Amino acid sequence: MDQRNGVQIKDLLKLKFVSDPQLSPDGHRLAYVVKEINEDKKYESHLYIMDVGTQTSVRWTSGKSIDFYPRWSPDGSELLFLSNRSEKMQVWKISSQGGEPEQVTDAEHGVSSPSWHPDGHSILYTFTEKMEQKEGPIVVDTLRYKADGKPTLTSQSYEHIGRISLETKKADVLTKGDADYLYARFTSDGKGIVYAKFGEDEPGSYRQSKIYLHEFGQNPVEISTIKGTVSHPICSPDGRYIAYVGHDQSYGPATYNELWVYDRENGSTLCLTEKLDIQIGDVMISDLHSVEMSPGLFWNSTSEHLYFLASEFGNTELYSIDLFGNVDKIVEGDRHIFQYAMDDGAKDVYLAVSTPSHPGDLVRHDINSLMEEPITFHNEEFLSDITLSVPGTVQYPSQDGTVIHGWMMKPNDFRSGQKYPMILYIHGGPHMMYGNTFFHEFQVLTAKGYAVLYLNPRGSHGYGQTFVNACRGDYGGGDYQDLMSGVDHVLDTYDWIDPEELYVTGGSYGGFMTNWIVGSTDRFKAAVTQRSICNWQSFYGVSDIGYFFTEGEIGAHMENDPEKLWYHSPIRLVKNVDTPLLIIHGEKDFRCPIEQAEQLYIALKQQNKPTRLIRFPDADHNLSRNGDPSMRLARLEQISGWFDHYRFSPQSSRVANIQ
Repeated sequence: MDQRNGVQIKDLLKLKFVSDPQLSPDGHRLAYVVKEINEDKKYESHLYIMDVGTQTSVRWTSGKSIDFYPRWSPDGSELLFLSNRSEKMQVWKISSQGGEPEQVTDAEHGVSSPSWHPDGHSILYTFTEKMEQKEGPIVVDTLRYKADGKPTLTSQSYEHIGRISLETKKADVLTKGDADYLYARFTSDGKGIVYAKFGEDEPGSYRQSKIYLHEFGQNPVEISTIKGTVSHPICSPDGRYIAYVGHDQSYGPATYNELWVYDRENGSTLCLTEKLDIQIGDVMISDLHSVEMSPGLFWNSTSEHLYFLASEFGNTELYSIDLFGNVDKIVEGDRHIFQYAMDDGAKDVYLAVSTPSHPGDLVRHDINSLMEEPITFHNEEFLSDITLSVPGTVQYPSQDGTVIHGWMMKPNDFRSGQKYPMILYIHGGPHMMYGNTFFHEFQVLTAKGYAVLYLNPRGSHGYGQTFVNACRGDYGGGDYQDLMSGVDHVLDTYDWIDPEELYVTGGSYGGFMTNWIVGSTDRFKAAVTQRSICNWQSFYGVSDIGYFFTEGEIGAHMENDPEKLWYHSPIRLVKNVDTPLLIIHGEKDFRCPIEQAEQLYIALKQQNKPTRLIRFPDADHNLSRNGDPSMRLARLEQISGWFDHYRFSPQSSRVANIQ
């Protein structure tokens, strides 16, 4: 069979999104989820169960529903899962021997995050409690009143913890008040729960949370000791310890997570990772896996070791740590481990893994022998008849000597002696990380004949706390130099890159930087800015995170230094822009609201600059990752069409005619 030379936009419809491995209590079966895009161009997902011994998988649920989040009962006889098969997302259960699913919850506004009581007779879950909205004006009197991805104002709703008996179907509400209660789990003996409470609504306290231990019959007790952001509490099997992840916000939004353990016997708390300069958790940027649920922490059966994912130097890998702070990297490699499941003895680990040349499947890893084998092949058909562009690493000193790391992908039709156009693609965050994972969009662009350069400039995760903090207060400064030095480096290194055919794009912070670049240099032939920031003064008040993110990243408030906000605003440079700029934005983006795109478009248009605005209906900030499939395809058509037009047109000032 002749292989197709590269990935097409429509190949998004062929990809399978494999995730959330969950090992049965006896270790003999593995439940997991496969999401795909159906013939109606809508997402659907289903549970699969694998016999670990034979490595044969059976699809366990059916229909055009979203079924996900499988969780085994303590005795392994049943699985809980979340599903929208009754319209609202509810908890369902199904026998591990097969049969029809049974609905467990019937919350008016849906539920999330179910977990079993140790005796298997009841479950915890999180549900949304909304204020009754009467006709007329909506009254807002809280600082935090909206959040990207939520269709209603968050000041009108809160997340609470419920418990339901599987025998009597009686449901109890365990929390109340104007706060969000998340990550709830039963204690190991089932006599209480642990959870994170997000409740403060005062200046300077947003995103601060606390961990509570609530033993039934007693008042909840705060067990976290830092003033900052804490989450994902989990009790040790012996019941003595409660581990959680968090940080004290000492570097604002750029602060690295730490791992904390509370000792219930003596009431003490210890930070296990104070000497570990890596980001705990998966912060890899991908258009396939950036929205997967965090697997959190895992205790071994003796309550002596914790396991967690961490991100470093373009990889997300699996680590272990003991109660004395001794750390081991137990599964490593140039790849993206985005979820995992372990047996009680922590001998075998089942990994959800992606690489630059594989969209993602499950592998089994023997921790003792280091032997590893693939166990699912859901993307085998897609990969069987296609040629991919495999990235190579780049590393270079920026203007001030800071070493920058990244990747270069060659065009699929690369031939020695020819010249090729190159796209600089800038990630969002900025405190995220490009790395060794699959990117459908990058593969599409290389199949169209472009080289793709993607870098981790200062501000990115993966290179230590000092590096990730280095862009704060200096947006458009050292980070801009890092990116321009990268372009200079690859032009000096690779004679096949055409210096007259350079293009640039990025989303969110990457959109900000695209705007900054086209206002600072004319070296790019065309640009696409996506879900961007152009004006920090207005962003401060309209974004769901603007009032704290602006101060945390730019280092100024509207009331104390509006001039600094204006200085770092790309719209200040709009008179310098001659690069044709396509502006892409979602209508319901609360993170970087569409007024940012509107300002930039009008400012360019009234000066007769080459520009176009594309508005995506009902799309939020995550359009490129989990947006409506039809809109994701249309977005890629617009981006590649804009670049193609200016690549093949001798008149770069003419606005592209793209429908």
